[in-house]
Amino acid sequence: MTTSNATAAAARHPAGLQVIFMAEMWERFSYYGMRALLVLYLVNAIGYQRADALQVYGLYTGLVYLTPLLGGYIADRWLGTRLAAVIGGAVMMLGHFAMAFEPLLNVALGLLIVGNGLFKPNTTSMVGMLYAEDDPRRAGGYTIFYMGVNVGAFLAPLVAGTLGERLGWHWGFASAGVGMAFGLVAMLRRQALLGRAGLREGQAHIGWKDLPTALAWCLGSAVLVVAVLAFAKVAAAPWAALPGLGKLALGAAVLAAVAWLPGKLMAPQARQPVTPAEVQRMLAIGLMAFFVIFFWMGFEQAGGSMTLFADEQTDRHLLGWEIPASWFQAINPVAILLMAPLFSILWLKLDQSRYALPDPAKMGLGMIVLGLGFVVMAMAQTRAQAAGTVGPLWLTSVYVLHTIGELMLSPVGYSMVSRVAPARLVGLLMGVWLAGIGVANYLAGALEGLLAGSGIDPYVFLLGSSIGAGILLLLITPLLSRMMNRRD
Repeated sequence: MTTSNATAAAARHPAGLQVIFMAEMWERFSYYGMRALLVLYLVNAIGYQRADALQVYGLYTGLVYLTPLLGGYIADRWLGTRLAAVIGGAVMMLGHFAMAFEPLLNVALGLLIVGNGLFKPNTTSMVGMLYAEDDPRRAGGYTIFYMGVNVGAFLAPLVAGTLGERLGWHWGFASAGVGMAFGLVAMLRRQALLGRAGLREGQAHIGWKDLPTALAWCLGSAVLVVAVLAFAKVAAAPWAALPGLGKLALGAAVLAAVAWLPGKLMAPQARQPVTPAEVQRMLAIGLMAFFVIFFWMGFEQAGGSMTLFADEQTDRHLLGWEIPASWFQAINPVAILLMAPLFSILWLKLDQSRYALPDPAKMGLGMIVLGLGFVVMAMAQTRAQAAGTVGPLWLTSVYVLHTIGELMLSPVGYSMVSRVAPARLVGLLMGVWLAGIGVANYLAGALEGLLAGSGIDPYVFLLGSSIGAGILLLLITPLLSRMMNRRD
């Protein structure tokens, strides 16, 4: 093989990336279909007040990203990464179909939360398993994986959003379930391309012999959801009577328990003593997970306050036709599909040059760009309050700026976790990373309520929090880089 051919072969990504790309694409179609419709459905169909709908949205999306902490542990401890992802996808499919029936709303949301906890951290971890630890293609591979996420995210508002807003809400939710079914088929039919990624020792592939285990976990998930809902109904009155500080303290205690329990019950092979270098690398991941809360708290306004802004304060009429409010959520994935290949090339070139940026620096710059989007959003809000509505280009420009910030932060973060985490703890630490996003999602929905009465505009608060966190992250980048690169 000539040198040029060898270089070209090295630049190609593993075939298994195609499998995870397709599975994640359809799973994200299902998730973003739900995301596009949930707040609009709660406000316009069920009659929720704006603050209540945003609270439900924040709680749902927060738990969707918090449960991966347990999902990664379950994969490391019992199921293996690949089987856990398959089971999670099946539970999510059931949840989406349950959303087609209004009386099952809470059960459906519970199934989606549990299923995503098993699916998300494990498909994300499998991408890293396709590459050697020092493979320079890893960051580019996660960017390509991220394109799969955003193909699904682009299709979801156009298909599920249109069906939901025009034909009937439950048609939109059911279409998300069909998308999840396609994702499962994509993963199972072409899993040979994944090689050994995500399999337990001695396991050749996921097949019919795993069906009893999968059915047992699906049934157990449904029972768990029903039990939690029953407990929540009993606990609703005491919770409402609890003062704000008490709720905060109890929530912090639950988060601490969720973080502590997996480590305490860790599998023997994963419970090996951690070395000082591994402690520093794990601490670096934890610190970065804290910082990205400020990014996602702003970014996830897309499915909440920004969707309501599109519905209520944006002039959506075009040639006598009204653009569905959910369609604005398609701007972000379109921008990602256009720009992700450029960022993939950019990171590869930079990382191989003298101008390489450490991962924390890339992510800090992404937070600052997100803040610039909220500068535009605050201006749009002011104009809309004066004139009633604003043109669609305001939201479009905000989504594009947020997308640039996302491409500088999200795929870089996933790649960083898979590279820095000790191999025996990668599922758990990917769950920690996603749990940080979960906290941010909850805060995104609760933000208006938390700021009520303070006189602070939420968009002004978000531009300050994201830019401030980005600057601080840039300042401590040298320290974080040393911690992440420590080896025994």
